[in-house]
Amino acid sequence: MATLKVPVSANDHRQGSAHAKVTLVEFGDYECPYCGEAYWMVKNLQQHFRDDLLFVFRNFPLTTAHPHALGAAVTAEYAGSRGFFWEAHDELYENQDRLGLPLYRAIVLKHGLSSEELDVAVREDTYLPKIQSDFNGGVRSGVNGTPAFYFDGLRYDGVPEFNEMSQMIELLLVRGRNR
Repeated sequence: MATLKVPVSANDHRQGSAHAKVTLVEFGDYECPYCGEAYWMVKNLQQHFRDDLLFVFRNFPLTTAHPHALGAAVTAEYAGSRGFFWEAHDELYENQDRLGLPLYRAIVLKHGLSSEELDVAVREDTYLPKIQSDFNGGVRSGVNGTPAFYFDGLRYDGVPEFNEMSQMIELLLVRGRNR
């Protein structure tokens, strides 16, 4: 079974309680239609498990298949550097059919950020090292497509579907209580 080779750290985008009993890491691509479906499922898992689930998102743009994936990841990272990662992340997935520079600029402007700074970040590859680091960590961890999920460091190879994944979380919660 594949394991997460790069542990969750302060460099990650995290959502949920630091004291959560289960950590879910996703390697995702903003243009991937399966990631778009998984986005809603993860939201439901977060709502269902609340403080018991810590969600971590890592970039894994499949640029040969998805020409807008890298620009979307840069937009999320730029917004994240200004404290708006999750807002951008959500808006990118909720507007997957509109990915491209007009959407990226609209997202940053909506949050009072500079579209000129975003343009500079794109031109100068400002966030490419972070995105590449996420990607490389995914490759080292056995990611070969998106979305890829890891529960408490172990690769989840089941169907990325609410019932199956919630059962996995329940199992991990029970195991944690029995320790």
